[in-house]
Amino acid sequence: MSIYWIIFIGFMLISMLISRTLTSRFEKYSKEPLRSGMTGKQIAEKMLNDNGIYDVKVVSTKGFLSDHYDPRNKTVNLSEAVYGHANVAAAAVAAHECGHAVQHETAYSWLTFRSVLVPVVQFGSRWSQWVLLAGLIMLGLSEAMASAGMVILLVGVGLFALSTLFAFITLPVEYNASSRALAWLNATGITQGAEHEHAQDALKWAARTYVVAALSSLATLLYYIAIILGRRD
Repeated sequence: MSIYWIIFIGFMLISMLISRTLTSRFEKYSKEPLRSGMTGKQIAEKMLNDNGIYDVKVVSTKGFLSDHYDPRNKTVNLSEAVYGHANVAAAAVAAHECGHAVQHETAYSWLTFRSVLVPVVQFGSRWSQWVLLAGLIMLGLSEAMASAGMVILLVGVGLFALSTLFAFITLPVEYNASSRALAWLNATGITQGAEHEHAQDALKWAARTYVVAALSSLATLLYYIAIILGRRD
């Protein structure tokens, strides 16, 4: 087994472990009532208003952990498990998503950079695997097609590299949103003592999913680069 497959399987197992732990933490903290009695919707609206943001709507969306902020229509989309419930998990998630809205309002540099890359990354994500596959096939068919295959492979690697860059740019965006959320929850007293520690723990595990995704993408990118360098030797 090549070193790449060992790394790939390793990242896959770590990703599964973190995802399972995140789900477990969310379910655990969803059963912990919030002493303030505020629902995810109420918390989101208060955090937005406290930051002088009045043109962002808080809406409910279907799905588990499907919560997100959409800068295109300025909506904080909270899953059903967060929107109408008053518990520690709901507080953490609602505040985190509002953290992205605050980033958008204040033109946070990393979020702005990521937003600029979105159209290009969407194109790259859609086509990179097909371009890489075409390049690898051409490299393996014959020496006559090797040169063209190498060019196609380089294009594919370039497209994939954009996705990897996007994954790493996402890290400061997510960590900063959590930092803003926790600071606000603490300052307002919405989460106190053990509640705040558990909210912090939930967001910590959520952030780790992005770290693993970024490292996994980097490992795959290095694998393709190794193929190119190997062919050139």
